[in-house]
Amino acid sequence: MKNDKIVLYMHAGSGNHGCEAIVNSLCHLLPAPAILMTNRAAEDRAYSLKELCSGIAEEKSVEQNPLIHAWYYAKKKLLHDPESAMRYRYRAVCGKNLHRLNISIGGDNYCYDNMLDRLMLSNRMFHRQGAKTVLFGCSVEPELLKNPEILSDMRLYDAIIARESLTFEALQEAGVRENVYLHPDPAFLLETKHCPLPEGWEEGRMLGLNISPMILENEKKAGITVENYRALIRHILDTTGLRVALIPHVVWDSNDDRRPIEVLYEAFRDTGRVIRLDDASAPVLKGYIGRCRLFIGARTHATIAAYSSGVPTLVVGYSVKARGIAKDLFGTDEGYVIPVQTLERREDLTAAFDWLLRQEEPMRRRLARVMPEYQERARAAGEVIGRLWREEGL
Repeated sequence: MKNDKIVLYMHAGSGNHGCEAIVNSLCHLLPAPAILMTNRAAEDRAYSLKELCSGIAEEKSVEQNPLIHAWYYAKKKLLHDPESAMRYRYRAVCGKNLHRLNISIGGDNYCYDNMLDRLMLSNRMFHRQGAKTVLFGCSVEPELLKNPEILSDMRLYDAIIARESLTFEALQEAGVRENVYLHPDPAFLLETKHCPLPEGWEEGRMLGLNISPMILENEKKAGITVENYRALIRHILDTTGLRVALIPHVVWDSNDDRRPIEVLYEAFRDTGRVIRLDDASAPVLKGYIGRCRLFIGARTHATIAAYSSGVPTLVVGYSVKARGIAKDLFGTDEGYVIPVQTLERREDLTAAFDWLLRQEEPMRRRLARVMPEYQERARAAGEVIGRLWREEGL
């Protein structure tokens, strides 16, 4: 039994810079070095995690090998051993390689149906082998907690650290109380790395803008989101002296912010007032976002980078995480979050931007006032991990 390290698992890879930001920040809170289990080890070594983790190990893929997939499917169905695939996937850190504390990097994993089986099976597997588990920094859709299997899974964790109050309250109301804590997302503590500003950037006049394929998939009216972004940029160029910086935050082939960004950039490149940023690590992207005057973003951790830098921010959201974080910062999500599902007219996002302009200084003052204490509460999540670590005598 190896007791010297903590395992971080359910990490999808640093090409999603929100995932990178969580691991980067969490590593600074842990009482011991962390081994990172990942879907994309090359990505994690390419950005900011290589020096922070004591080891980076790639999960063994079940789905991509037809023979392996068939074998474990048979074990699940015929031998009634659904955890066998998880033992294969995580064999670098289970069985003879088991560590005593395993942290599921929660984020919004429980918001996606295709993740649920893997989340529950891995939690059960690590427990069956004698380890403790933590669900860290999570958002959970309240409706999901009506599922008895999910409730049993939540109770199995030795600790759940909810990152916003809507999730925390939903867990409490569902009867999951003893093992639940409320601490902001660790990415509110992410380091900031400043790099030279790109050509076309004018200090004090930049509106950072992020769009993602995820919000396009959640829109109710086909094409309405890009139409709103186009109308917004045109409105900004026509009525303000602001410039627009298009900033990607996820660059996976299957889910790449740069694709919708390219569409917007091509529509306005000739104006000379719209620029697009290249891919970079989470700390570098935070450095750019933090130097914007205003920010409008679809990716949660792009908006966390803005909030934590004191930048007045509007969120184009699609799930409980955006509403919960805004509510905790401002007392309400009304106005601060525009759900993509509510976009019906091409002027909806423009109207929200006009509201943001009117609220710019009050929001800036509010963030300056609440952020130090909010970040301290994020830092205190490390104490929950530390207590579990000490209970194991580690």
